Amino acid sequence: MSIRVAAIQLDSRGDRDANLAALEHAITAAANDGARLIVTPEYSDVRGAPSTLRAAASPIPGEVTARLAALAQRHACWIHLGSMHERLAGQERLGNTGVTFAPDGSIAAAYRKVHLYDAVVDGTPYRESADFAPGAHLQTVEAAGLTLGLSICYDLRFAELYRALRGRGANVLVVPAAFNLHTGRDHWETLLRARAIENQCYVIAAAQIGGDGPGLPCLGRSMIIDPWGTVLACMPDRTGHITADLDPERVATLRAGLPAWEHRRTDLYDGSAMKD
Repeated sequence: MSIRVAAIQLDSRGDRDANLAALEHAITAAANDGARLIVTPEYSDVRGAPSTLRAAASPIPGEVTARLAALAQRHACWIHLGSMHERLAGQERLGNTGVTFAPDGSIAAAYRKVHLYDAVVDGTPYRESADFAPGAHLQTVEAAGLTLGLSICYDLRFAELYRALRGRGANVLVVPAAFNLHTGRDHWETLLRARAIENQCYVIAAAQIGGDGPGLPCLGRSMIIDPWGTVLACMPDRTGHITADLDPERVATLRAGLPAWEHRRTDLYDGSAMKD
């Protein structure tokens, strides 16, 4: 049985209400195309300077999650909000947090980004850890007949995270992102396809495009990839959405025919994060 999924591509800016209105429009369009699971990008609520992010941050549950819950109920579909700026009690730093909503509007899962982007790219320093508190837990969730392994953007560079998610039963890896154009044009598709191939999982990668301010512009190129590493859909360089039909049986068939997971030599390397 195939399950239609969608990845939304946004150009979120500093006006949270305008961003959420654009998000509502995109989710409605994807739902009208038959998507049972809709994935949105990292920073779906707002992008901008640290002061803008702090002013727009919301607790979970809160105003932002209430709006997404209403959309999930209205369209009777699963929505994974790729990430929002979560206001954390007693902390100055924010959470970069993804939230999964069930069709009844309830929150089925939340995942706070565990790897923070502290890097120097083309001479420009980035210090995500100055503004965000890292998460401390991995997360999978059952949604629309699929087992999703949750991640966010910079997590994509850490193969061991996705091995752990595969070990927890994931057959779909969710990668919302605001991937920098400079690194993304060389690394984005390669890393996404590698994560799909090595874990024999579908990948849904919903991305930001354009924008201004630190770390921007973003690449875009939202993709849906099958467990063989084939790109099923790729978003053009604009906002909007793409869809694809995922078949969990295809994952099972590929894993049975090429049982690389069972061939791991955990007697020679650390397999602590790769349990069956």
